[in-house]
Amino acid sequence: MSHATRSRPPTARLPVVAPILLALLGLTASAGCSTTTEPAPAASPVRTAAAPSPSTSSTPTDAAWAQLMTPMNEKALALLTLAADRATEPLLRAFATRLHSGQEAELGRLRPLLARMGLPDTDVHAGHDMPGMVTEADLEAARAAEGAAFDRLFLTGIRDHLRHSAQVSRSEITAGARADAKQLAAALVTAREAALTELEGLPGAAQALG
Repeated sequence: MSHATRSRPPTARLPVVAPILLALLGLTASAGCSTTTEPAPAASPVRTAAAPSPSTSSTPTDAAWAQLMTPMNEKALALLTLAADRATEPLLRAFATRLHSGQEAELGRLRPLLARMGLPDTDVHAGHDMPGMVTEADLEAARAAEGAAFDRLFLTGIRDHLRHSAQVSRSEITAGARADAKQLAAALVTAREAALTELEGLPGAAQALG
């Protein structure tokens, strides 16, 4: 997995998402971002053990997806909080408020999923420049911006978050094994697609997003 320091604005990161996703979904300890999977249940000598269900048996893909989506949502919440208060357009503030509630609700499902997988609720990607992740530099720039400049930063940053998290979630649907993770990934994709459609019609979006 490449964790190179970003040298381009968030909107320029989209073309490199595919190779990074491939690396992410094949994470190993040697890549620097280890994931864990649940051990298979031991066979009982006195009774027949049922085959592991896809809903309870995790693969590295499931773990990688959950361990990325959780901090992605957490970091996006900080930008959404700023936008709900500081965006110049009422429609932007309302959009940010609704999306904030939706992302919080997703975290309410992602964190228990991590627990069921036996994974810690920690950001294993801390310090890494992951595509679509709202960084501290992004937040600092947003805090320093005002008016239309803030709106542009918000629109481009949240657009990248929505696009990349949707693409990662599609990979989980395709390559994951856990039924509960795949169902949540499908719900996230549906929510992201609806949010992106709404975002494109918001004031200033055409100019900010190109």
